[in-house]
Order: sequence, then C-alpha cells, then structure tokens
Amino acid sequence: MPAGEAGVGQFIDRWIYVGMAVLLIGIVLIGFLPDSIEKLADVSGGRRPPLPMVLHVHAVLMGSWLLLLLTQTVLMASGKARWHMQLGLLALLLAPGIVFSGMVLVPANTASKVAFAAAASPEVRALLERTVHTSLNVCLVQIRAGLCFALFVALAITMRRRDPETHKRLMILATIVPMSAAFTRMMWLPQTMPYSSFSQLAWPLAAAMPMFAWDLYRLRRIHQAYWWFAAGMAPTGVAVALLWNTPGWIAFASRLLISPA
Repeated sequence: MPAGEAGVGQFIDRWIYVGMAVLLIGIVLIGFLPDSIEKLADVSGGRRPPLPMVLHVHAVLMGSWLLLLLTQTVLMASGKARWHMQLGLLALLLAPGIVFSGMVLVPANTASKVAFAAAASPEVRALLERTVHTSLNVCLVQIRAGLCFALFVALAITMRRRDPETHKRLMILATIVPMSAAFTRMMWLPQTMPYSSFSQLAWPLAAAMPMFAWDLYRLRRIHQAYWWFAAGMAPTGVAVALLWNTPGWIAFASRLLISPA
C-alpha cells in the first residue's frame, strides 16, 4: 500500500468514530427537532396532552449520552486515552438512567394520551385513540431498544481493557439501537409505520453502514463486534415483527399500559 494511502487509512481509522458520533447526533437533531416543535404546538393548541416530565428527563439523558460519546471519540482520536478512561465513568451513570427513564416513559406517555382523550372533543379523541393503538405497537420497539442498548453497553464496558477495538465499536452500535425513534419521525423517508415494524428495524442499520463498510474494507472481514450486534438485534427484531399489531399483543399491552377507568 502506498505511503499516502496508508496515511489516509490510518487517519480514517482514528477519526471515523468521531464521524459516527457526529452522524448520530445529526440523526437525532433532524428527527426530533421538527417533531418536538410540532408536538409543543399541538400541546398549546389543545390537540394533545402536556408532555410527561419523564420525557424531558429521558431527552436530557440521551442528549448527554450523545455528547459524552462525541467527547470520548475525540479524546481517543487525539491520543488522550487517560482522560477518556476517567470520563468514561459517566457512562456507568447515564446508561442505567437512559434505560430506566425509557421504560418509565412507555406507560407514562400512553396513560397521558388515554386520560387526555377521555375529556377531549370527538375529533381529537378519535385521533388520539389511533395514536394510542400505534403506541402499543411501538412499545415493542422501545422495549427492544432498552434491552439491546443495555446489553451492548454492558458488553462494551466489560471489554474496555482487554479488547478496546470491540469496545469502541460496541459503544457506537449501542447508541445506534434507539435511533429508530429519530428515523420514525423523518416522514420524508420511506416508512412502513403503522402497518409494519420493518422501517423501524431497518433504518437504524443504515446508520451503522459507514463504520461497517470501512471495517470491511480495512479488515477484509466482519469484525466480531458486528456479530455481537447481530446476535442481539436479529432475534429481537424477529420477535417485534411477529408480535406487531397482533390481537394478542395489543390486548396484553392494553392491560399492561392502560389502567382501567
């Protein structure tokens, strides 16, 4: 390999993780900013209930995680491994908070819509009832995201010393898991919602393609981090697809998330 090409390859090897962190932050901003503005306008116009406090907490925690990821990747690319290891302790606090707040958000958000619909006009009630039905299906994706995010972060942390190459890839892949929430809000992308979970399962995989393609080019093989990722995402994705919009799941989720009047 020519010296110039080798130098470019080494540069990308170092900085691609910074690029991935920037990409994921961009996805979140593109997906959530317009949607948040629209939701706040609907709240002001009386077309939806106030946003639950846990939603704001979850957003702050997830935003902090993304900023931490960007900082950590910049530190490693800059050769500041010691600072990276010290700051990495924050992940031990943020990750459980993200998972817990995400799980609390699911019933809180559904309950607020149901309570608001009961006192709303017939037109708003009909709209919210359709939204609640979709939310019951989306709960499948949210539960999967919480479980897989926790799994991949835990694996990444256990490998941080003995296998740093797998560690850094798993941290990026863990962050990609909940990106379905951002992609779903990009209505200009092809979407299968609310009829199928396919788009919610497929679009986050697209976010991993730059890193995966570069690894495939440089290593001439699939790095083991992607096999771990597939081992967690594939069976849970199949489970979501099989349960999506089935009467059994809707009935179970309704009993679990919607308190009887």
